[in-house]
Amino acid sequence: MSTLTLSTIRQNLSKFNFNDLSIPALVLIIMGMLVIPLPPMLLDVLFTFNIATAVLIIMIAIKVRKPLEFSSFPSVLLFATMLRLALNVASTRVILVNGHEGHEAAGKVVAAFGEFVIGGNYVVGFIIFAILMIVNFFVVTKGAGRVSEVNARFTLDAMPGKQMAIDADLNAGVIDQDTARQRRAELGQESDFFGSMDGASKFVSGDAMAGLLILIINLVGGLAIGIGQHGLSLSEAGRIYSLLTIGDGLVAQIPSLLLSLATAIVVTRVTTTESMTEQATSQLGNPAALFVTSSIMATLGLVPGMPHLVFIVLSACAAGAGWMLLRREATKETTEEVAAAVAASEQPKELDWEDLDQVDLVGLEIGYGLIPLVNAETGGQLMTRVKGVRKKLSAELGFLIQPVRIRDALSIDPDSYQIVLKGVVRGRGKIKVGREMAINPGQVYGNLEGTPTQEPAFGLDAVWIEPSQRDHARSMGYTVVDAATAIATHLNKVLRENSSDLLSHDEVQQLLDKLTAKSPKLVEDLVPSKLSLGVLTRTLQGLLNDSVSIRDMRTIVETLSEVAARTQEPEQLTALVRPRLGRMIVQNLLDDKETLSVMTLDPGLEQLLHNVLQQQSQGQNVVIEPGLAERLFSALRDGTKSVEDLGHAAVLVVSPAIRPWLSKAARHRVSELSVLSYAEIPDDQSVKVIHTVHAEPKEGLQ
Repeated sequence: MSTLTLSTIRQNLSKFNFNDLSIPALVLIIMGMLVIPLPPMLLDVLFTFNIATAVLIIMIAIKVRKPLEFSSFPSVLLFATMLRLALNVASTRVILVNGHEGHEAAGKVVAAFGEFVIGGNYVVGFIIFAILMIVNFFVVTKGAGRVSEVNARFTLDAMPGKQMAIDADLNAGVIDQDTARQRRAELGQESDFFGSMDGASKFVSGDAMAGLLILIINLVGGLAIGIGQHGLSLSEAGRIYSLLTIGDGLVAQIPSLLLSLATAIVVTRVTTTESMTEQATSQLGNPAALFVTSSIMATLGLVPGMPHLVFIVLSACAAGAGWMLLRREATKETTEEVAAAVAASEQPKELDWEDLDQVDLVGLEIGYGLIPLVNAETGGQLMTRVKGVRKKLSAELGFLIQPVRIRDALSIDPDSYQIVLKGVVRGRGKIKVGREMAINPGQVYGNLEGTPTQEPAFGLDAVWIEPSQRDHARSMGYTVVDAATAIATHLNKVLRENSSDLLSHDEVQQLLDKLTAKSPKLVEDLVPSKLSLGVLTRTLQGLLNDSVSIRDMRTIVETLSEVAARTQEPEQLTALVRPRLGRMIVQNLLDDKETLSVMTLDPGLEQLLHNVLQQQSQGQNVVIEPGLAERLFSALRDGTKSVEDLGHAAVLVVSPAIRPWLSKAARHRVSELSVLSYAEIPDDQSVKVIHTVHAEPKEGLQ
């Protein structure tokens, strides 16, 4: 039991902070000084400590750049005042009890001030004490108290306006939430500080009055005790007790004056990035003023009867200081001119095209709440996921996807992101950092606790869950991804759907250069003799619009070389290239048995579309009846859903003449549907028709 108790005590002591005892110890010392008689030697130590404390406080007050850097000053002032008053009480006790023994009865510090400082003359000492009292009470203390009162009033009056300014900066995006919170805290501390200083200045004024009353009490009480109890004569008692009392008053009054001066310095400080010394040095160092002062001092030095040497020396010092300041300013101006000239030479004189920033081809803008996803040092995986998306898409599409520029955007919600292509937002979403997204793929075996949401890429129902629920969610059939993966999946979908916008002349030229290294004659025969680079680019963009990879550039270039003599239209060239890439097109649409399960149009419907499109190609103004078009796409959506429910890819096979129009029309109406022509299916490919699309009007409708 004793071992356990000792170990517990050691643990508690190891956690205890002995600095917390400093203030209670100071209060205990002050109480002891008020009650317990102190020996003269200890009084000397305490008087010296009091003076050192006052000097330390005023030095700190001089060095601070703004009042809040010394926010503990009101409390420090209170304890310093109480320490000095307790010393007055302790020294008064010693003077009244032991004053008849001589001038060192209250210690050597009091004796030194009574003899050396005032020359042993109590009349001179009383006058000096009275002057110090006037300076302290009527000049420094009263002025500091008035400034504290005005500061407190103005600070409280200005608080609503400052709060509104902070809120305005936050709403405008100039500052973030942490900075706004810090500014509000500083504003509250500032009002508390000046309110406390308004009250603390009363301590200083009260201390000055207490010093005067203690002086009178010591003098009257000392004379009464010396004459009545110790049998001293009036002159002897007056000499001894006057010197002791005045010496004690001066020992206490000098630190009091220093603290009053420190109070005035703190409350009169103007908040800047400079200390008071730096401010005074920079603002008083005026060469013109110093030269005028030197001239006046020299003139006064020439007046008969004046101490010529003193005035001439001071005049020379003022002139020398002004000359040094002039040289320093000239050197500074020269340095600034050189720096400005260098900066001007490095910058264009007029606005140039280089000053205009090009829009990013691919950008990802994130709110500041998603920044941890980008920071790899804190475990962020977004950069790695984005690189993986670029690598995967580049391999599948056949050209290099440009880097994705990720940057924070203050104009969007903290938990939101935007996918931007060529300066236009093409996708948005919201993410919760630290959570994982459980996506409902269509069939799950229960509900999860969390925040309901939608998967940003495909709009599926999802739930934000804690990472600890991951295994439980997967066991129920949910697909669980982290925040970075959700953003990367959305980015992959947007880039894939807009892949044609990512392919420009530069990328096509890079593809041609790469092919030239292996088949130089093939490329030379096509570009630019048969097709321009622009036509080739639009043809490749057409293939990407149809979700066809351009990895097989050799086959594409060979086909274009053969058909370029027939047409120069990119859409027709795309349609002529597709059959040569048929095996690549259908390979991702096959089922497990390597069979292509397809839908077809009703023959009458297909013939109708063929006739309409043929008339349009001949220049006749013929359009598809709106009701028919609506029924067609509704039937395509129903057919797509039924085919996908059977586990097959939705593929519609039509004649080559109507495939381009139908593919383009269905691209945004039936996004999951792939439209092929009969010519694009390889001859040896097994095909199974599993659905026929009809567009007859429903019964009862006309």
